[in-house]
Amino acid sequence: MPPNTTRPADGSTGRTGTETPQRSASGFPVPPVEFRDDEGRDVSVRAAGPGDFDALAAMYDDFGAESRAQRIPPVDERRRRDWLETLLADGWDVLAAHDGTPVGHASLVPIDDASAELAIFVAPGYQLAGIGSRLLRTLLGHGSTRGVERVWLTVDRTNRVALNLYRSVGFEAVGGGAEREMELDL
Repeated sequence: MPPNTTRPADGSTGRTGTETPQRSASGFPVPPVEFRDDEGRDVSVRAAGPGDFDALAAMYDDFGAESRAQRIPPVDERRRRDWLETLLADGWDVLAAHDGTPVGHASLVPIDDASAELAIFVAPGYQLAGIGSRLLRTLLGHGSTRGVERVWLTVDRTNRVALNLYRSVGFEAVGGGAEREMELDL
């Protein structure tokens, strides 16, 4: 499979299927999805939940200051675990895995019946390889199939990589000062 090619995974076997992944009504792929990242690594994206807590906590334990945005994930272990537990309990989550180990996590946390706030993180060593883009698109498809109609986020206006990623999927700026607020209608 060429780099950054998306293939849906067969839920029962985990094997890849056709070149066109299943899509939500909003046009974004829905999990499970498999692809090869820009570094040639096979990565899978699937729905995540409370059962993934320990594996995701281990991923976040390795995050340094350069991998945090707006003070999340929290530095303090207790606060980081509380934060992750809340995401997995209250939100709609997907995780990206390489060789069975989480390398990315994205969550939509409900604001109201049809709106959610976005959080997305890719582990050090896996950033800038196309994983964040695939993770984000799959999360948006996952949320869309669960009734999410609008997604909101804030991003530091100096974080050009994140701003470009969000714009690439259709987010538009709606306000902000030091932090840019962005929204996307699904």
